[in-house]
Amino acid sequence: MSLVRRTLLEASQSPWLSQRAPRLGFVRRTAKRFLPGETMDAALAAASHLAEDGIATLLTHLGENVADRAGAEVATAHYLALLDRIHGAGLPSEISVKLTQLGLDLDTEFCLANLVKLIERSRAASSPSRPPERNTVWIDMEHSPYVDITLELYRRARGAHANAGVCVQAYLYRTENDVARLVSLGAAVRLVKGAYNEPSEIAFPRKADVDGNYFRLAQMLLSAEARRAGVRAAFATHDKRLIARISAWAAAEGIERGAVEFEMLYGVQPAEQLRLTREGYRTSVLVSYGTAWFPWFMRRLAERPANAWFLARNLFAR
Repeated sequence: MSLVRRTLLEASQSPWLSQRAPRLGFVRRTAKRFLPGETMDAALAAASHLAEDGIATLLTHLGENVADRAGAEVATAHYLALLDRIHGAGLPSEISVKLTQLGLDLDTEFCLANLVKLIERSRAASSPSRPPERNTVWIDMEHSPYVDITLELYRRARGAHANAGVCVQAYLYRTENDVARLVSLGAAVRLVKGAYNEPSEIAFPRKADVDGNYFRLAQMLLSAEARRAGVRAAFATHDKRLIARISAWAAAEGIERGAVEFEMLYGVQPAEQLRLTREGYRTSVLVSYGTAWFPWFMRRLAERPANAWFLARNLFAR
């Protein structure tokens, strides 16, 4: 792992920086590239604008590791209100939630109950033009100690509600086995590279190895077995070479473009987002918002350390 990436990931875990860095003008200026704003209204406005170009969105209210039940209940209520706003506006949007924001650190059953509320509210908005699988509530994957419990709660939630999806991380050695089990369930799976500071004992330390594993996992998620099982696969990456490799492999397998789904971050490679949409791929953009954005922002910079230069340039901007 590069020194820049390691430094950014360590910064994302610092409570001291989380409290103080967002007050700095150059940090806020840089974050605006990835965040349309801190409010629900700002996120919905961004989703509406993207929808005009045929691009769907995945909305997430930033926050994690809530300290008490009241905080988890507030987060759950916020997402319920967000779902109502999404469906009232007829937006092609879904939501992504962190289980530690819903109370996972406090009580597993309490967290699951909050998650199910969101899944049921989203499913209730289904219609002939928007089937349940397009009203998916996505469960974000957090760092490695949470993987087992996250997958367990996903399986429990999905046992009663098909419109639940889960994220998996390509940099973990274990993910190939996890994906195999998810394929057998016909799951909705969002594949990311991974953005936490994980030890080499459990995660690929080299980018080339992560990329290679990502492609292998993509093949599993688009395989004939996965398609027969009804797997929904969403590939979250900005890596143009990896996107081209997955697209070419899918075409060679006779998979229609409309069955291949790519996801990107708000503000990153908008031209590529438009290109994929116009070429017939399913394309969605992750729109993040909220005041607790600093840890998330540091992880986004760490995913592509060259973005740190953008942060440095804003240090001297007026």
